[in-house]
Amino acid sequence: MDQQLVDRIYECAFVPEQWPGTLDTLSRMTAGAGGSLYVFGKDATMLTASPGARERAKAALAGGFAQRGHGLSRVLASSRAGFITERDIMTEMELEQEPLYRDFWRPSGIGSMIVTTVELPTREMLLLLFTRWLAQGPAERSLVDRFDILRPHLARSALMTARLQLERARVASQTLAALGLPALVLDRMGKVLAANSLIEDLGAFVHWRAFDGVSFVDRAADKLLRDAIVTIDQPHGASVRSFPVRGETEAMVAHIVPIRLSARDIFVSSAATLILTPVTAPQAPPVELVQSLFDLTPAEARVARSLATGDSVEDIAQHSGVTPNTVRTQVRGVLEKTGCSRQAEVVALLAGLAPLPRMA
Repeated sequence: MDQQLVDRIYECAFVPEQWPGTLDTLSRMTAGAGGSLYVFGKDATMLTASPGARERAKAALAGGFAQRGHGLSRVLASSRAGFITERDIMTEMELEQEPLYRDFWRPSGIGSMIVTTVELPTREMLLLLFTRWLAQGPAERSLVDRFDILRPHLARSALMTARLQLERARVASQTLAALGLPALVLDRMGKVLAANSLIEDLGAFVHWRAFDGVSFVDRAADKLLRDAIVTIDQPHGASVRSFPVRGETEAMVAHIVPIRLSARDIFVSSAATLILTPVTAPQAPPVELVQSLFDLTPAEARVARSLATGDSVEDIAQHSGVTPNTVRTQVRGVLEKTGCSRQAEVVALLAGLAPLPRMA
């Protein structure tokens, strides 16, 4: 066994940035096309991949190729505590019809794989995959045996990497708590990965569900939360969503902040942070605050603030130099984006928002 390679594998457990290079080294052992590490549960997430395989692995997930056929389910169902090849779980005829092979890998010049799975305490499965070029032919049994020797080290390191991602999510929520903000971190399916004590104490606003689920007591706010979760990881989904959340005697504003770009590299399994901010002193808030909190257009923000000061639709139209119908259209936009059903609710909501005090 190459002790230097084993040391590199364990280094990845605590320095995940080393995984792409280590996967590349392991892939070269197979004369292969690259290696990648995934987590499979209700959803599939690529944790990391060797440089040459990264874009291809992302494209395979985005295209849903693995879920279309039988290969993935058979890999996940395999009882062998070691590496397997596609020919251990599928016949040649089945491979010819497997969408991942037929429509994606083989047109890209890839012909075979060796793969293993590791069960996580979260009931998810880690999947470590190495692909081989079509010209190299199927993986030899001697190669699979060599990878089986390395598998315990790969499994321990990959498991540690997955757990560290959850730990980073927990630290993120605790950092927000230090700033005085109730918060939790969600994955792309809306599962709570971490929550701080401030949000755990908000029983008047938040319900904790089975299987790490969360919902708002306020049904209208909960629907807006579900809508945000559905679109949060889509390329053209909302950047930040803010909406009111009503409790029994008070209200808060929920902010759904997506975790994207380089932040996604740090919090691999995380998709968004949910932050709750209190509704405070009764005054009409600045236009800029209203616009940023609720994703309003500048015109909608001005209309919303004017409503909060007691202006009627006709007053706003006269001051703005537009028709009342134009103002009514803007009011409808304000109602939709704030989750309110009546103008009076908008007034009540905005009358309680105040900017943060300026720092000395």
